[in-house]
Amino acid sequence: MRIVKNKQDFDRIFHEGFRGGSHLSRVVWAPSREAEGRVAFVAPKRIGNAVARNRSKRVLRACAAEAGFPERGKDVVLMATPHTKSAKHDDVVKSLRLSMRRAEDAARKGDCK
Repeated sequence: MRIVKNKQDFDRIFHEGFRGGSHLSRVVWAPSREAEGRVAFVAPKRIGNAVARNRSKRVLRACAAEAGFPERGKDVVLMATPHTKSAKHDDVVKSLRLSMRRAEDAARKGDCK
């Protein structure tokens, strides 16, 4: 799994990207500059302390491959919500797929941000 690592790529994804979300996850994606897609995992401070944020990112990483991330030709940022860390695995997988579908719908409509 290829990972988005540098600040410039994060800034580009958040600036140019399309967003979608559900109660367990948020997704922002932008077309990749590489053939292979990349993914990043984010847990904002509002989720809680470092233990809670790390737990949320572990849950996202475990569910991302099963949900089909990273997608070819897309750079994707997967964001946790306060409910991610305690959710069931299957629910998070469904949530990631739903969030991505909503972001892709926004892209088709031309809605940015």
